[in-house]
Amino acid sequence: MIGGLFVYNHKGEVLISRVYRDDIGRNAVDAFRVNVIHARQQVRSPVTNIARTSFFHIKRANIWIAAVTKQNVNAAMVFEFLLKIIEVMQSYFGKISEENIKNNFVLIYELLDGKKKHGIKSATKEEQAQITSQVTGQIGWRREGIKYRRNELFLDVLEYVNLLMSPQGQVLSAHVAGKVVMKGYLSGMPECKFGINDKIVMEAKGKGSLGTTTDSDPARSGKPVVVIDDCQFHQCVKLSKFETEHSISFIPPDGEFELM
Repeated sequence: MIGGLFVYNHKGEVLISRVYRDDIGRNAVDAFRVNVIHARQQVRSPVTNIARTSFFHIKRANIWIAAVTKQNVNAAMVFEFLLKIIEVMQSYFGKISEENIKNNFVLIYELLDGKKKHGIKSATKEEQAQITSQVTGQIGWRREGIKYRRNELFLDVLEYVNLLMSPQGQVLSAHVAGKVVMKGYLSGMPECKFGINDKIVMEAKGKGSLGTTTDSDPARSGKPVVVIDDCQFHQCVKLSKFETEHSISFIPPDGEFELM
């Protein structure tokens, strides 16, 4: 049973603060900042005891996530809870960074309230956290009421080429990997739609992926095509529309995410 959970940036500024028990005060926030984040000596232990208060902390990049308690708790369970919180946050908005935390602070507070009931560990799986959204029809990856003065959308296509050649210049193996990264600042609940070139053929298997094996497949007709295999889409993509219209239709999350 923990008394509170705090998220700090590298300067020691509090980004997220959730207190579950009355025995945790503001002094606990300052104590962790002074004795751990601003400590001159490198902090090696993931557990720090300060004035009969225990801090269980994990650092990801420049972000500190700390659970605090004055009771004798199961340390393994506390760290399991912290790691699950990080895992669920990453599944919602990707990289754990100060910018992403500030942009999604409402979602994080909802997650923390759902994960802990008066400091007692509750459900932690992403699927369980999205049950309410599935039942009510809400979109779990985008909150309502987002407003921007100007709507902007940025799309980056990134490609990585791996090539192995013999001393004689013969290509032994070649592999091209890529991803489509989108950054959107759109108001409301917009639906975006991108068309796919007829020369592109999707051949993929697995979760969130598609495969095309029809008789009208351009790859079998002798026409020049680009075959893309092992393609996975973000959960916001409507796969049914891709199969029927050969287009990518989706309501994007706010901010940056990997579309496919």
